[in-house]
Amino acid sequence: MHTNDDDILAAAEAWAKAGRAVAIATVIQTWGSAPRPVGSHLIIDGEGNFLGSVSGGCVEGAVVAEALDVIESGQPRTLTFGVADATAWRVGLSCGGKIAIYVEPIQ
Repeated sequence: MHTNDDDILAAAEAWAKAGRAVAIATVIQTWGSAPRPVGSHLIIDGEGNFLGSVSGGCVEGAVVAEALDVIESGQPRTLTFGVADATAWRVGLSCGGKIAIYVEPIQ
Protein backbone atom coordinates (compact mmCIF):
# COMPACT_ATOMS: atom_id res chain seq x y z
CA MET A 1 0.00 0.00 0.00
CA HIS A 2 1.34 3.41 -0.98
CA THR A 3 1.23 6.07 1.71
CA ASN A 4 1.26 9.70 0.57
CA ASP A 5 2.60 12.66 2.52
CA ASP A 6 -0.89 13.84 3.51
CA ASP A 7 -1.56 10.41 5.08
CA ILE A 8 1.77 10.53 6.91
CA LEU A 9 1.16 14.01 8.31
CA ALA A 10 -2.39 13.07 9.36
CA ALA A 11 -1.00 9.99 11.11
CA ALA A 12 1.59 12.13 12.93
CA GLU A 13 -1.17 14.38 14.18
CA ALA A 14 -3.29 11.41 15.27
CA TRP A 15 -0.36 9.76 17.04
CA ALA A 16 0.44 12.98 18.93
CA LYS A 17 -3.22 13.52 19.88
CA ALA A 18 -3.30 9.95 21.21
CA GLY A 19 -0.46 10.83 23.58
CA ARG A 20 2.35 9.15 21.67
CA ALA A 21 5.75 10.87 21.58
CA VAL A 22 6.39 11.63 17.91
CA ALA A 23 9.17 12.97 15.71
CA ILE A 24 9.00 13.83 12.04
CA ALA A 25 11.91 13.47 9.63
CA THR A 26 11.81 15.50 6.41
CA VAL A 27 14.15 15.38 3.41
CA ILE A 28 15.32 19.00 3.13
CA GLN A 29 18.00 18.74 0.43
CA THR A 30 19.40 16.24 -2.07
CA TRP A 31 22.49 16.18 -4.27
CA GLY A 32 23.07 13.66 -7.05
CA SER A 33 21.14 10.42 -6.81
CA ALA A 34 18.56 10.25 -4.01
CA PRO A 35 15.80 7.68 -3.55
CA ARG A 36 13.21 10.15 -2.16
CA PRO A 37 12.58 13.78 -3.16
CA VAL A 38 12.80 16.89 -1.00
CA GLY A 39 9.71 17.12 1.20
CA SER A 40 9.40 13.36 1.81
CA HIS A 41 8.46 12.48 5.40
CA LEU A 42 9.01 9.70 7.91
CA ILE A 43 7.24 9.80 11.28
CA ILE A 44 8.54 7.90 14.27
CA ASP A 45 7.00 7.32 17.70
CA GLY A 46 8.78 6.78 21.00
CA GLU A 47 8.47 3.01 20.63
CA GLY A 48 10.28 3.01 17.27
CA ASN A 49 7.16 2.51 15.14
CA PHE A 50 7.35 4.46 11.90
CA LEU A 51 5.41 5.38 8.77
CA GLY A 52 6.62 6.91 5.52
CA SER A 53 10.04 7.03 3.93
CA VAL A 54 12.98 9.39 3.58
CA SER A 55 15.42 7.04 1.87
CA GLY A 56 15.39 3.31 2.50
CA GLY A 57 17.65 0.60 3.79
CA CYS A 58 20.22 1.39 6.45
CA VAL A 59 19.64 5.16 6.16
CA GLU A 60 16.06 4.76 7.28
CA GLY A 61 17.17 2.68 10.27
CA ALA A 62 19.68 5.36 11.24
CA VAL A 63 17.00 8.06 10.96
CA VAL A 64 14.68 6.08 13.25
CA ALA A 65 17.48 5.70 15.82
CA GLU A 66 18.27 9.44 15.67
CA ALA A 67 14.57 10.29 15.92
CA LEU A 68 14.33 8.36 19.19
CA ASP A 69 17.13 10.57 20.54
CA VAL A 70 15.31 13.67 19.26
CA ILE A 71 12.11 12.57 21.03
CA GLU A 72 14.02 12.02 24.27
CA SER A 73 16.01 15.27 24.15
CA GLY A 74 13.39 17.47 22.52
CA GLN A 75 16.16 18.94 20.36
CA PRO A 76 15.86 18.84 16.55
CA ARG A 77 18.84 17.98 14.38
CA THR A 78 19.89 17.80 10.76
CA LEU A 79 21.35 14.53 9.50
CA THR A 80 23.34 14.01 6.31
CA PHE A 81 23.98 10.76 4.48
CA GLY A 82 25.85 10.16 1.27
CA VAL A 83 27.91 7.95 -0.92
CA ALA A 84 30.74 9.13 -3.20
CA ASP A 85 30.62 8.37 -6.92
CA ALA A 86 33.62 6.01 -6.67
CA THR A 87 32.06 4.09 -3.80
CA ALA A 88 28.69 3.96 -5.52
CA TRP A 89 30.20 2.28 -8.58
CA ARG A 90 31.83 -0.41 -6.42
CA VAL A 91 28.48 -1.35 -4.87
CA GLY A 92 26.59 -1.40 -8.16
CA LEU A 93 25.10 2.10 -8.23
CA SER A 94 25.54 4.29 -11.29
CA CYS A 95 26.35 7.42 -9.28
CA GLY A 96 26.61 8.72 -5.74
CA GLY A 97 24.38 11.10 -3.90
CA LYS A 98 23.76 12.88 -0.64
CA ILE A 99 20.65 13.73 1.36
CA ALA A 100 19.99 16.04 4.29
CA ILE A 101 17.16 15.16 6.66
CA TYR A 102 15.73 17.43 9.36
CA VAL A 103 14.36 15.55 12.38
CA GLU A 104 12.18 17.39 14.88
CA PRO A 105 9.92 16.44 17.75
CA ILE A 106 6.20 17.12 17.44
CA GLN A 107 4.92 18.90 20.53
